[in-house]
Amino acid sequence: MTTYPMTVQGADKLREELNQLKSVRRPEIVASIAEAREHGDLKENAEYHAAREEQGFCEGRIQEIEGKLGNAQIIDITKIPNNHKVIFGVTVTLLNIDTDAEVTYQIVGDDEADIKQNRISVSSPIARALIGKQVDSEVEVTTPGGQVEYEIISVEHK
Repeated sequence: MTTYPMTVQGADKLREELNQLKSVRRPEIVASIAEAREHGDLKENAEYHAAREEQGFCEGRIQEIEGKLGNAQIIDITKIPNNHKVIFGVTVTLLNIDTDAEVTYQIVGDDEADIKQNRISVSSPIARALIGKQVDSEVEVTTPGGQVEYEIISVEHK
């Protein structure tokens, strides 16, 4: 079975969503279905069909989250000594050599990636180029816009 890396924060967020779906959303949907059934003929009852469809989406998401958590390899970066190497879970600050612009990314699992929060997937081109490199290394990354050279300024275990 293949395992997928995930940060502790990512796993906590999924568990929180799973708990919300099971303890709040699922009972709400069951109540909606029961209420819709009381309205009579189920063949022409739009409320009933909408509630059943919503139940299907909810149950599907519950199964998806349980599957992800079951196959997750949860990595707590704070328990790994900082040797200034880029590894999964670290927060890395880069300097674009051409533009002198600094950017900071946290390398996370595929499901946790959110570029708006500067969280990039471990399988992204930038992360793949950075993994295993150390502070003060220069890295060339192939991006959709062409080759970009970065210098690794810092690696933090947060």
